[in-house]
This record gives sequence, C-alpha cells and structure tokens, in this order.
Amino acid sequence: MELQVNGAKTYCYTGGKPFDAAKPTVVFIHGVLNDHSVWILQSRYLANHGFNVLAVDLPGHCKSQGEAPATVEEAADFIGALLDAAGVQKAALIGHSWGSLIAMEAAARLKDRITHTVLVGTAFPMKVSPALIDASLNAPEKALAMVNVFSRSTLAAPPSALGPGTWVYGAGMALGRRVLRSNPAVNVFHRGFVACDRYTGGEAAMAALTSPVLFLLGGQDQMTHPKAAQGLIQAAKAAGQKLQVVTLPVGHHQMTETPDATLFAIRDFLRA
Repeated sequence: MELQVNGAKTYCYTGGKPFDAAKPTVVFIHGVLNDHSVWILQSRYLANHGFNVLAVDLPGHCKSQGEAPATVEEAADFIGALLDAAGVQKAALIGHSWGSLIAMEAAARLKDRITHTVLVGTAFPMKVSPALIDASLNAPEKALAMVNVFSRSTLAAPPSALGPGTWVYGAGMALGRRVLRSNPAVNVFHRGFVACDRYTGGEAAMAALTSPVLFLLGGQDQMTHPKAAQGLIQAAKAAGQKLQVVTLPVGHHQMTETPDATLFAIRDFLRA
C-alpha cells in the first residue's frame, strides 16, 4: 500500500489484506537499517485476525521516499502524519529498537489516538558505542557484521524458528545491505545510530503516555540489554502507567528468533 505522507510516497505492508480504516489498526515501526519485512510474520498474522496492519518503511528507506529522519522526534512526527494520511483516528504502535523510541515519542505526542504502545528491544538512553557509530559511517560492512552478531543469541536458529535451512546471519546481512543501498543520498545506517544515541526524551515521553505499554525484551540482548530498559519501566510505574513486561530468552531480534512467542505476547496485549 502506498500513501502520500508529507508530500512523499510512503510504503506500508498491509499483511496481504486490503486496508480498511474502520478496523483496529496496528502500525509496525522498524529499527536502524531494517524495513517493514522484519515484521513479516507478526504483521501477516494480525492482518488475518481482525486487525488493520501498516508495517511502514520509514522515509528514505527501501520503498519509501522522502528525507530519512535524523532524530527520533522527526520520525515521531512522521508517524502522526502517516495516521492522518491513512485516515486512521486511533492505532496501536509497535516499534523495535530505534523504532521503539519512535513509537514511544509518537505515542506521547499523539496521546489518546494511541490505544497501545509496544516497545520491542528497547532501552533508554539508547547509547551507541563511538566505535560502532564511526564504523557505520566509514566501514559500514564491518559495522553491519558486528550488529548481526551482537543482535542475535545464536547464528544458527533452530528449524522451528523460520523453517529448515534458514540462515539468520546471512539474511540479516542481506537485508542491511539492501536498506543501506536503497538510499544513495544518505547513509541511513549512521543517521539512525546517531538518532538513537542523541535521543534524550525517553523518560518525559513515557510519563506523557496515555496508552498501556508492553515492554518486550530479549534476555540475551547485547544491543539493548534488558537492564537498559529498567529506567523506562520505573518511569512508567512512577507515572501510574498500565504496563506489562515480557522477557524472552533470545537476543535483539525477537521477531525472528522467537516469532511465535513475540507474536502471542503482542496479540494478547492488544486484546487485553
């Protein structure tokens, strides 16, 4: 599905189902050097079980045009414009890694328009090592390899994860290369990491949420360690937020390492 958002063509995967703004809507937001495809299993299930799905390619990424966001705040404003363009009054936001910061900031700004907020592999502050930021700019292939190792609890996922013969490391490398090369004008790898590293509004955003919040964390996550989410969890408790915390025994890419458990946690949270 293509929408015009802020004057630019924006691609959203709808899970193979026609978009119907009258249905409950779920917006999936990817992380750095990813696109809509990281949500393919969860988005298809929800699209076939009563939900409207918008798994977006952020601006300047893959099938979406426009200027790639340089800050979490810019990306959050884009999510509001996306809902307007789709004619959606209320939606749930689900974000992974950088996308979790975007979802949280957007939910804080959009208030009652957001019914649920799901933060997958989140942390605040989401600091990125200077070495990795530098490599993402000057040696992106090296940085991509580092991220694909650090993001996973295993490089040989069991056959039940994505089917026999799945090579999660190779698939992650191929996706990263494709996203990076989709925008010859901007290094979206480096820009996304800098946006994560410089974001300072997490606790204020959490305090401003009006929706219930699900923290979906990876117990073996080396990119956004579950301990790094505790500040946000405490901020949510202090603000009296309705929240749920689910920790899965995997790394940073819960969507592919434990697709079913990730899906069921999201599904049950949306239904509650």
